[in-house]
Amino acid sequence: MTDSDSDIELNEESERQSEFQKLYNNADDEFEKKKREEGMKLFKEDWQLSQFWYSDKTAETLAEALVEGANEDTVIAIVSAPSVYAAILKLDPSKVLTEHIYLFEFDKRFELLAGKEHFFFYDFANPTEFDDKLKGKVDRLLIDPPFLNENCQKKCMCNIFCTLLFSIIFKRLLTEIIIQNASITAHTLLAKNDGKKTRHGVEKHRLISCTGERMANIIKEAYPDTRITNFYPEHGNGLSNEFRCYANFECSQWKFLE
Repeated sequence: MTDSDSDIELNEESERQSEFQKLYNNADDEFEKKKREEGMKLFKEDWQLSQFWYSDKTAETLAEALVEGANEDTVIAIVSAPSVYAAILKLDPSKVLTEHIYLFEFDKRFELLAGKEHFFFYDFANPTEFDDKLKGKVDRLLIDPPFLNENCQKKCMCNIFCTLLFSIIFKRLLTEIIIQNASITAHTLLAKNDGKKTRHGVEKHRLISCTGERMANIIKEAYPDTRITNFYPEHGNGLSNEFRCYANFECSQWKFLE
């Protein structure tokens, strides 16, 4: 892609987001329609923030797993996975019985997507510093700790370790810190799993985490009741690192591997 092509793409995205902001300010039916139709097309990935959107198929699969069999009062939180939130907006309304669906995200652009009442600013470096409104009240949670490619990890390492040289050891250490902090967030948000089912006969409580395959042992430590599934999350930009889906339930979207 040439610099000219890149500039055109950025200008087009800027125009879409400007239009989207105007609709948001009007808060009318046209805005809601635009939000459902455009979704993630309005937001360009920022690799410096380690943003890699899921493919449409993966986002839809995760969205359906979260809302499947939920009651009207089921509380759902999505942490660091705005593409899944966007996918829920596109689902047939008959599949989404609850309105209590919230997005936790560092990038404040996504307040446009979720709306002020359903958006929480979230920084994995401060895993419990967010509004108390949902602490201990979330029934279903998808938590997607930021994936760090080598370039992003180098930038983070400069901030966190300052003078230490970038290496495989520190790459893994930083990833472990992110997952551990994400697990603190998860345990802060989640309601107690009492084993109950919804009126549709499925688990009331569900937990999903998607991250790299090499993090399996760390995920097991962070979320002991989760298991690796046969669902392979994919990214829309062709990210080559193999991701896996870990969950504490089976559903129509996946089964346990072990």
